[in-house]
Amino acid sequence: MIVTAGPRHGLARVLSKRGLCSRSEAERWIREGRVRVLGRIIRDPERPTRLDEAGIEIDGADAAGRVRRCFMLNKPRGLVTTVRDEHGRDTVYRCFDGADLGWIAPVGRLDKASEGLLLFTTDPMWASAISDPERGPDKTYHVQVDRVPAPEQLAALASGIESDGAILSAKSVSLLRSGGKTAWLEIVLDEGRNRQIRRMLTELDIGVLRLIRVAIGALQLGELPKGQWRELIADEIDALIKHQPG
Repeated sequence: MIVTAGPRHGLARVLSKRGLCSRSEAERWIREGRVRVLGRIIRDPERPTRLDEAGIEIDGADAAGRVRRCFMLNKPRGLVTTVRDEHGRDTVYRCFDGADLGWIAPVGRLDKASEGLLLFTTDPMWASAISDPERGPDKTYHVQVDRVPAPEQLAALASGIESDGAILSAKSVSLLRSGGKTAWLEIVLDEGRNRQIRRMLTELDIGVLRLIRVAIGALQLGELPKGQWRELIADEIDALIKHQPG
Protein backbone atom coordinates (compact mmCIF):
# COMPACT_ATOMS: atom_id res chain seq x y z
CA MET A 1 0.00 0.00 0.00
CA ILE A 2 1.29 3.44 -0.91
CA VAL A 3 0.73 6.18 1.66
CA THR A 4 0.89 9.74 0.39
CA ALA A 5 1.50 12.72 2.61
CA GLY A 6 -0.90 15.62 2.63
CA PRO A 7 -0.17 18.80 0.69
CA ARG A 8 2.61 21.01 2.02
CA HIS A 9 2.63 24.77 2.42
CA GLY A 10 5.11 27.27 3.76
CA LEU A 11 5.44 27.10 7.56
CA ALA A 12 4.17 30.68 7.97
CA ARG A 13 1.06 29.88 5.96
CA VAL A 14 0.42 26.76 8.05
CA LEU A 15 0.60 28.75 11.29
CA SER A 16 -1.83 31.28 9.84
CA LYS A 17 -4.24 28.61 8.60
CA ARG A 18 -4.23 27.03 12.05
CA GLY A 19 -5.44 30.33 13.45
CA LEU A 20 -2.34 31.05 15.49
CA CYS A 21 -1.60 34.46 14.01
CA SER A 22 -1.62 36.40 10.78
CA ARG A 23 0.75 35.22 8.05
CA SER A 24 2.94 38.31 8.38
CA GLU A 25 3.15 37.80 12.14
CA ALA A 26 4.05 34.14 11.60
CA GLU A 27 6.89 35.17 9.29
CA ARG A 28 8.20 37.51 11.97
CA TRP A 29 8.00 34.83 14.68
CA ILE A 30 9.88 32.36 12.48
CA ARG A 31 12.67 34.80 11.61
CA GLU A 32 13.01 35.66 15.32
CA GLY A 33 13.63 31.98 16.10
CA ARG A 34 10.47 31.52 18.16
CA VAL A 35 9.16 28.53 16.15
CA ARG A 36 10.44 24.96 16.44
CA VAL A 37 9.50 21.89 14.43
CA LEU A 38 10.39 18.57 16.06
CA GLY A 39 12.60 20.43 18.52
CA ARG A 40 14.58 22.30 15.87
CA ILE A 41 14.38 26.07 15.41
CA ILE A 42 13.15 26.93 11.91
CA ARG A 43 13.95 30.36 10.48
CA ASP A 44 12.60 29.84 6.95
CA PRO A 45 8.93 30.96 6.65
CA GLU A 46 8.63 28.92 3.43
CA ARG A 47 9.81 25.64 4.99
CA PRO A 48 7.46 22.96 3.45
CA THR A 49 5.01 21.89 6.15
CA ARG A 50 1.79 19.86 6.28
CA LEU A 51 -1.27 21.47 7.83
CA ASP A 52 -1.55 18.56 10.27
CA GLU A 53 2.16 18.29 11.00
CA ALA A 54 2.92 17.43 14.63
CA GLY A 55 5.72 18.79 16.75
CA ILE A 56 5.31 22.50 15.99
CA GLU A 57 6.02 24.73 18.98
CA ILE A 58 5.81 28.47 19.45
CA ASP A 59 7.80 29.93 22.33
CA GLY A 60 8.06 26.39 23.70
CA ALA A 61 4.30 25.75 23.70
CA ASP A 62 2.66 23.09 21.52
CA ALA A 63 0.86 24.84 18.63
CA ALA A 64 -1.69 22.01 18.54
CA GLY A 65 -3.07 23.23 21.84
CA ARG A 66 -4.54 26.35 20.26
CA VAL A 67 -8.30 26.56 20.78
CA ARG A 68 -10.54 28.18 18.17
CA ARG A 69 -12.26 31.28 19.51
CA CYS A 70 -14.95 33.31 17.78
CA PHE A 71 -16.47 36.65 18.68
CA MET A 72 -19.30 38.90 17.57
CA LEU A 73 -19.15 42.70 17.60
CA ASN A 74 -21.87 45.29 17.14
CA LYS A 75 -19.79 47.48 14.83
CA PRO A 76 -20.46 51.20 15.16
CA ARG A 77 -20.69 53.39 12.11
CA GLY A 78 -17.48 55.22 11.24
CA LEU A 79 -14.96 52.44 11.89
CA VAL A 80 -13.06 50.68 9.11
CA THR A 81 -12.71 46.89 9.08
CA THR A 82 -8.96 46.50 8.98
CA VAL A 83 -6.11 45.92 11.40
CA ARG A 84 -4.31 49.14 10.49
CA ASP A 85 -5.52 51.99 8.34
CA GLU A 86 -3.00 53.84 6.19
CA HIS A 87 -5.04 57.02 6.54
CA GLY A 88 -5.05 56.89 10.33
CA ARG A 89 -8.78 56.27 10.68
CA ASP A 90 -10.21 54.41 13.66
CA THR A 91 -10.61 50.68 13.07
CA VAL A 92 -12.91 48.03 14.51
CA TYR A 93 -10.06 46.87 16.75
CA ARG A 94 -10.64 49.95 18.88
CA CYS A 95 -13.65 48.09 20.29
CA PHE A 96 -11.32 45.39 21.69
CA ASP A 97 -8.90 47.75 23.45
CA GLY A 98 -7.66 46.24 26.70
CA ALA A 99 -9.26 42.83 26.09
CA ASP A 100 -5.92 41.01 25.50
CA LEU A 101 -7.47 38.51 23.06
CA GLY A 102 -4.32 37.98 21.03
CA TRP A 103 -4.57 37.77 17.27
CA ILE A 104 -8.13 37.77 15.89
CA ALA A 105 -9.24 38.49 12.34
CA PRO A 106 -12.54 39.82 10.98
CA VAL A 107 -14.77 37.40 9.09
CA GLY A 108 -15.74 39.38 6.02
CA ARG A 109 -16.21 43.12 6.24
CA LEU A 110 -18.63 45.94 6.86
CA ASP A 111 -17.74 49.22 5.18
CA LYS A 112 -17.07 52.37 7.19
CA ALA A 113 -20.63 53.70 6.89
CA SER A 114 -22.26 50.36 7.78
CA GLU A 115 -22.92 48.97 11.24
CA GLY A 116 -24.09 45.86 13.03
CA LEU A 117 -23.01 42.24 13.32
CA LEU A 118 -19.36 41.55 12.52
CA LEU A 119 -17.60 38.28 13.37
CA PHE A 120 -13.97 37.76 14.42
CA THR A 121 -12.04 34.54 14.92
CA THR A 122 -8.65 32.98 15.56
CA ASP A 123 -9.44 30.29 12.94
CA PRO A 124 -8.91 31.30 9.28
CA MET A 125 -10.45 28.01 8.04
CA TRP A 126 -13.69 28.70 9.92
CA ALA A 127 -13.63 32.28 8.62
CA SER A 128 -13.21 31.02 5.06
CA ALA A 129 -16.22 28.71 5.41
CA ILE A 130 -18.40 31.50 6.78
CA SER A 131 -17.31 33.88 3.99
CA ASP A 132 -17.75 31.35 1.18
CA PRO A 133 -20.17 32.93 -1.36
CA GLU A 134 -21.77 29.59 -2.25
CA ARG A 135 -21.86 27.70 1.05
CA GLY A 136 -21.64 30.40 3.69
CA PRO A 137 -24.69 31.42 5.76
CA ASP A 138 -27.14 34.09 4.61
CA LYS A 139 -26.63 37.64 5.86
CA THR A 140 -29.63 39.74 6.90
CA TYR A 141 -29.62 43.53 6.80
CA HIS A 142 -32.02 46.26 7.87
CA VAL A 143 -31.64 49.24 5.56
CA GLN A 144 -33.13 52.70 5.96
CA VAL A 145 -33.62 54.39 2.59
CA ASP A 146 -34.51 57.93 1.57
CA ARG A 147 -37.83 57.08 -0.06
CA VAL A 148 -40.57 54.46 -0.08
CA PRO A 149 -39.61 52.06 -2.89
CA ALA A 150 -42.23 51.05 -5.40
CA PRO A 151 -43.19 47.34 -5.53
CA GLU A 152 -41.43 46.96 -8.87
CA GLN A 153 -38.21 48.31 -7.36
CA LEU A 154 -38.35 45.76 -4.56
CA ALA A 155 -38.94 43.04 -7.16
CA ALA A 156 -35.94 44.26 -9.16
CA LEU A 157 -33.66 43.92 -6.13
CA ALA A 158 -34.60 40.25 -5.90
CA SER A 159 -34.57 39.46 -9.61
CA GLY A 160 -31.23 41.10 -10.31
CA ILE A 161 -29.74 44.48 -11.16
CA GLU A 162 -26.72 45.17 -13.34
CA SER A 163 -23.93 47.16 -11.72
CA ASP A 164 -20.47 47.64 -13.24
CA GLY A 165 -21.00 44.70 -15.56
CA ALA A 166 -22.15 42.32 -12.82
CA ILE A 167 -25.65 41.11 -12.02
CA LEU A 168 -26.39 41.65 -8.33
CA SER A 169 -29.43 40.26 -6.58
CA ALA A 170 -30.81 39.71 -3.10
CA LYS A 171 -32.16 36.39 -1.86
CA SER A 172 -35.19 38.22 -0.48
CA VAL A 173 -36.40 41.80 0.02
CA SER A 174 -39.28 43.03 2.15
CA LEU A 175 -40.63 46.37 3.33
CA LEU A 176 -40.42 46.48 7.12
CA ARG A 177 -42.07 49.85 7.65
CA SER A 178 -42.39 53.28 6.07
CA GLY A 179 -43.22 56.73 7.27
CA GLY A 180 -43.16 60.05 5.53
CA LYS A 181 -40.37 60.06 2.97
CA THR A 182 -38.26 57.18 4.29
CA ALA A 183 -38.60 53.42 4.69
CA TRP A 184 -36.85 50.45 6.30
CA LEU A 185 -36.15 47.37 4.20
CA GLU A 186 -35.04 43.88 5.20
CA ILE A 187 -32.60 42.53 2.64
CA VAL A 188 -31.18 39.01 2.81
CA LEU A 189 -28.05 38.16 0.81
CA ASP A 190 -26.82 34.64 0.10
CA GLU A 191 -23.58 36.06 -1.28
CA GLY A 192 -21.69 39.14 -0.26
CA ARG A 193 -20.05 41.21 -2.96
CA ASN A 194 -18.30 44.48 -2.22
CA ARG A 195 -20.87 47.14 -1.20
CA GLN A 196 -23.55 45.00 -2.84
CA ILE A 197 -26.64 46.53 -1.23
CA ARG A 198 -25.47 50.11 -1.75
CA ARG A 199 -24.62 49.38 -5.38
CA MET A 200 -28.03 47.81 -6.09
CA LEU A 201 -29.93 50.67 -4.49
CA THR A 202 -27.80 53.27 -6.28
CA GLU A 203 -28.83 51.74 -9.60
CA LEU A 204 -32.46 52.41 -8.59
CA ASP A 205 -31.66 56.00 -7.49
CA ILE A 206 -32.44 55.07 -3.89
CA GLY A 207 -30.18 56.53 -1.22
CA VAL A 208 -29.07 54.61 1.87
CA LEU A 209 -29.43 56.42 5.21
CA ARG A 210 -28.44 53.52 7.48
CA LEU A 211 -27.32 49.96 6.80
CA ILE A 212 -27.25 47.51 9.71
CA ARG A 213 -26.38 43.81 9.54
CA VAL A 214 -28.70 42.15 12.02
CA ALA A 215 -28.01 38.44 11.46
CA ILE A 216 -25.57 35.93 9.98
CA GLY A 217 -27.37 32.64 9.52
CA ALA A 218 -29.25 31.95 12.75
CA LEU A 219 -26.94 34.20 14.77
CA GLN A 220 -28.79 37.39 15.68
CA LEU A 221 -27.28 40.73 16.65
CA GLY A 222 -30.01 40.96 19.29
CA GLU A 223 -29.58 43.46 22.11
CA LEU A 224 -25.77 43.61 22.02
CA PRO A 225 -24.95 47.30 22.61
CA LYS A 226 -23.21 49.27 19.88
CA GLY A 227 -19.44 49.00 20.15
CA GLN A 228 -19.65 45.97 22.46
CA TRP A 229 -18.60 42.38 21.77
CA ARG A 230 -19.05 38.91 23.22
CA GLU A 231 -17.54 35.49 22.64
CA LEU A 232 -19.63 32.90 20.81
CA ILE A 233 -20.45 29.63 22.52
CA ALA A 234 -19.64 26.31 20.83
CA ASP A 235 -23.22 25.72 19.65
CA GLU A 236 -23.30 29.11 17.92
CA ILE A 237 -19.96 28.49 16.24
CA ASP A 238 -20.98 25.06 14.98
CA ALA A 239 -24.44 26.20 13.84
CA LEU A 240 -22.96 28.72 11.43
CA ILE A 241 -21.26 25.86 9.61
CA LYS A 242 -23.81 23.05 10.01
CA HIS A 243 -26.62 24.97 8.40
CA GLN A 244 -24.85 24.97 5.06
CA PRO A 245 -26.57 23.23 2.14
CA GLY A 246 -25.10 20.28 0.28
